Amino acid sequence: MKLIAAPVSPYSRKVRIVLAEKRMEYDLVLDSPADPATRVPEFNPLGKIPVLLLDDETTLFDSRVIVEYLDSASPVGRLIPDDTRQRIQVRRWEALADGCIDAAIAVVMEQRRPPANQNAEWMARQQGKVDRAVKAMAAELADRKWCAGDSYSLADVAVGCALGYLELRMPVMNWRAQYPNLSGLFDKLSKRASFKSTAPPKA
Repeated sequence: MKLIAAPVSPYSRKVRIVLAEKRMEYDLVLDSPADPATRVPEFNPLGKIPVLLLDDETTLFDSRVIVEYLDSASPVGRLIPDDTRQRIQVRRWEALADGCIDAAIAVVMEQRRPPANQNAEWMARQQGKVDRAVKAMAAELADRKWCAGDSYSLADVAVGCALGYLELRMPVMNWRAQYPNLSGLFDKLSKRASFKSTAPPKA
């Protein structure tokens, strides 16, 4: 297998963490859709990463599809429960975390435009989504050890990737001070080998 990804992409990181947790071998191909020479559209018509290239040349995208495939491909370290109710709970957490990332990326990309071209009202709406998502994560986590159920799952992976992206790209949010339970979860996740090996570069 080959994974087309970028080091800073939180969606790429989510897939790489799952691959590490599942102990699956793969080749990492670094490519950014923002690069004029990118080849990503050759493998994903949407021009987005990550993309997983299987040995039979089948391509899988987006991250939610990829992680479901990976979790079903190997019984090692199952991250998505078989029980329907529990599975929906995990996927709901993933949707919340991914939605938070979507809005955060939108804000970051808008901030990179020339100041005169930035839409402050639009950025505020996106920031509102991020703020509400983090607040909801903290409220639902409460004092539990893990996001969904009594064990580590894809829910924790997705939330960890979202919080990691906010810490990297939105340090002024200071979500750690507001939500110590999320801060504790993130610190715990950051000690796992899968999170350490996929930590995005600070630059």
